[in-house]
Amino acid sequence: MQNMTLEQLRATYDAGGVLDVTLKAQGGGFFVEISTRNKSGILLAKARSTEPRRFGNPVSALMLLRNIGIVEGAFDASQWNPGVKDVPQNKKGRGEAMREAHKAAAYTRWLATEIQASIDDPLPDIPHDAVMDEMIATIAAIKASPKKLPASTKRRA
Repeated sequence: MQNMTLEQLRATYDAGGVLDVTLKAQGGGFFVEISTRNKSGILLAKARSTEPRRFGNPVSALMLLRNIGIVEGAFDASQWNPGVKDVPQNKKGRGEAMREAHKAAAYTRWLATEIQASIDDPLPDIPHDAVMDEMIATIAAIKASPKKLPASTKRRA
């Protein structure tokens, strides 16, 4: 079955290519089926995929169609079962995905702040070899006496 995005539907309608639109129920959702001059049975698809766009509420679909200018069409509720809650696969983990996105954004902000603080630090740079020598000495001191750290572990001005 062929799909059409909202922008494609709008362009096809503006060009006079849409013959008929049917709001078709399936399970607990509604789909927009489009008939054009060239083909029938085209489903309205999501903007960034080929997956059909599913409406949980027929009013949302009707408002969308009206905003395009489509004010007449058909309605097929023969396969409608309002007791069925269709949860698309991509929505099942949406909450978790949003939490991860917020954590990633917070980390990015923190990292940008740390980098800027390092750039703005007026203290002179420490050569890599000096840092490595100090780290080797710190590790050796920890291995020798785990309870006592050398005083050189703090950065000096």
